[in-house]
Amino acid sequence: MRMRFRWHLIFLFVPLAFSIEVAGHAQTLREAADQIGLMVGTAVRSALLSTPDYTATLAKQFNMIEAENEMKWRATEPSRGVFDFRAGDRIVAFAQAHGMKVRGHNLLWGKYNPAWLTQARFTPDELRSIMKNHIQMVVRHYRGQVFAWDVVNEAIDSQGHVRHTIWYDQPGIGLAGKGTAYIAQAFRWAHEADPHALLFYNDYAADGVNAKSDAIYEMLKDFKREGVPVNGVGLQMHIFTPKDVPARLAENIARFTRLGLEVHITEMDVGLPLDARGQASATQLEWQAKVYRTVASACARNPGCTAFQTWGFTDRYSWIPPYTHGKRGAALL
Repeated sequence: MRMRFRWHLIFLFVPLAFSIEVAGHAQTLREAADQIGLMVGTAVRSALLSTPDYTATLAKQFNMIEAENEMKWRATEPSRGVFDFRAGDRIVAFAQAHGMKVRGHNLLWGKYNPAWLTQARFTPDELRSIMKNHIQMVVRHYRGQVFAWDVVNEAIDSQGHVRHTIWYDQPGIGLAGKGTAYIAQAFRWAHEADPHALLFYNDYAADGVNAKSDAIYEMLKDFKREGVPVNGVGLQMHIFTPKDVPARLAENIARFTRLGLEVHITEMDVGLPLDARGQASATQLEWQAKVYRTVASACARNPGCTAFQTWGFTDRYSWIPPYTHGKRGAALL
């Protein structure tokens, strides 16, 4: 069975000023994005790289890919000091064979960590050494192959406060009294390991202007002033209802780019309610298409927004149906 895209989304990446010119030439998302100088990407699973229809669509439609889970801590360092890069290496090899860029995701997160890390009782000094070693081992392994990293993922809560994690204060690496200092340190260590990689902070529900994005903006502004090697911000963009659509997305993108940061849309999907047959309504699909176009246009109109990525590209393998117990889906292209 071949994968079918909802091709009313084909020109997601075309600003209105260019839509007529590009529409006459682009046949794929990749071609449309290439014509306006935008990276268009998707999260991928290494286990699916042996599936012909999956890889055919992947290579044809995208110029950038990112590992869904294969470069996270649990996958890359399953035992302390023992690293396993095989799954991530398969993704990198596929990208290189098809002229695609690779985004690395992620080096530090409060979730998806191995039991040896979360269940042991390390001192702050021990945890600091573990954190530095992990970041630098992973980044050095992919040096020159991964062009950008989500260095720290989802470290700020909805109120704009630093989340309680093992890295911050449970027990933390000895910097809990200094707010976002542990985040800054992660960027410094990543930069030491690969000075040429672009380094991003990545988070969800920070797409518009709100308390969370304000806090992230202030943090990154401070980092820039202090010389912390941060290059960009990733806006995830998981959308389920109209209230999730950021009304001030373009404004938010603009203020980050004015700091000298690149903006990437990193994990977009639009999950729709499903009926008893597992289908979304035509009205919902029309709304979904509008949301994708709105977000893609906001990105494409700002030269500082350099990448648009979906969290997967086929509903067959989306995370949303399992997460919502089958109540939502039809989220992707």
